[in-house]
Amino acid sequence: MLSSISIITLSVFLIGNLFSCKSDKKPNQIAATAIKPLSFEIPAKGNSWVTNNVASNNRIIRENGIRNWNDSETQIKTYFKTEKTGKIKLILRLNTIDESSKISISLGNDVKELTIKKSDKKEVFAGEFNITTAGYQTIEIKGLQKDGAVYADINAFIIEGAATAGNIYFIKEDFYFGRRGPSVHLSYELPKEKKVTYFYNEINVPEGEDVIGSYYMANGFKDGYFGIQVNSETERRILFSVWSPFDTQDPNEIPDDHKIILLDKGSGVKTGEFGNEGSGGQSYKVYPWKASTTYKFLLKGVPAENNSTDYTAYFYSPEENKWNLIASFRRPQASRYLQNLYSFLENFDTKTGYISRKANYNNQWIYTSDNEWIELTKAKFTADATARKESRLDYAGGVEGNQFFMKNCGFFSETIPINTAFTRIKNGIAPDINFSNLETLK
Repeated sequence: MLSSISIITLSVFLIGNLFSCKSDKKPNQIAATAIKPLSFEIPAKGNSWVTNNVASNNRIIRENGIRNWNDSETQIKTYFKTEKTGKIKLILRLNTIDESSKISISLGNDVKELTIKKSDKKEVFAGEFNITTAGYQTIEIKGLQKDGAVYADINAFIIEGAATAGNIYFIKEDFYFGRRGPSVHLSYELPKEKKVTYFYNEINVPEGEDVIGSYYMANGFKDGYFGIQVNSETERRILFSVWSPFDTQDPNEIPDDHKIILLDKGSGVKTGEFGNEGSGGQSYKVYPWKASTTYKFLLKGVPAENNSTDYTAYFYSPEENKWNLIASFRRPQASRYLQNLYSFLENFDTKTGYISRKANYNNQWIYTSDNEWIELTKAKFTADATARKESRLDYAGGVEGNQFFMKNCGFFSETIPINTAFTRIKNGIAPDINFSNLETLK
């Protein structure tokens, strides 16, 4: 009679021989044949744009996908990012197919024509496309022929194949901020134990980078921000805002002892309250600033009476060769000098989230309570939640010569790591500002 140990040993031997006889293939060959191609469903509503007619985006890119696509001149692009190259099979998930149509689809190096038949099911195979470069990829569709009212109502694009073996990046949720694109920031390193009374900065937006929906913020601080915007094809603004210490998205909820008080404003400046991103006091001046022109910003922040702080913003107009007051606000509930100085670049228009924009941030200086100018040459590059959760990876920042730069949107593939520290070349020439000549409060 076999002992219990002998039985176990024999069983292990027999089981081992049983599996070894099943196939003479190597284990990795067996595993390879068992792997199913990775499949990803890219929602059309969050990842697609009409790129040749920005105004039509809200009509065609809807909450449920691509709709009202009835013009052969309309170009629709959908973006996603790959880490690998190789073949990609593309499937269109359609809403309904009322009539037949023919469309053109390009991806990677290939362009194909797809006939959608009335008898087709809701998932239509568009073909296999070759991806030769990793990074952001673009699915572009154009209408060629249709029997019905539209070329197709598309809910999503399904991809699978060798190029999907690595990570695939696209906007999966929170489509509003995803379509706006990632916001990027530069936080300036300040000398310790200095009381900062003024913050000076310059911005130059290169030609072609002045995109509608952009906010090129120059002088950010603990309690607000100050910079220039592109608001429409015909309007640009200088914007200066200060947050209330009361945490709300509705300015009507702010108690009187937490409200931002307007002390003064410059000529042509409009003032009021803002909400939906915190709440507080806001001022802006419509001003036709131009690309490839350097603009100067000066922010003052000093303690004031009754545990409050006075913030005053000045903008230098090169056409007038003078500093202009934008506004001065008093913020209650805290008395301090300028803190947490930074700049940012953001897009606030979802329709232009597919277009890249860039700005150069130059010649940063602070003026202290000791009456000295100190140049700021070090900054840390960061980005917002849209970037951090990898909904969008089209962001960058760095140094070019003696200036910092930031860039975002446009689905470019070269991403700069968040929290990268940069040092620019010193200019060594402090701003020439006679503070007594600045517009004084009434």
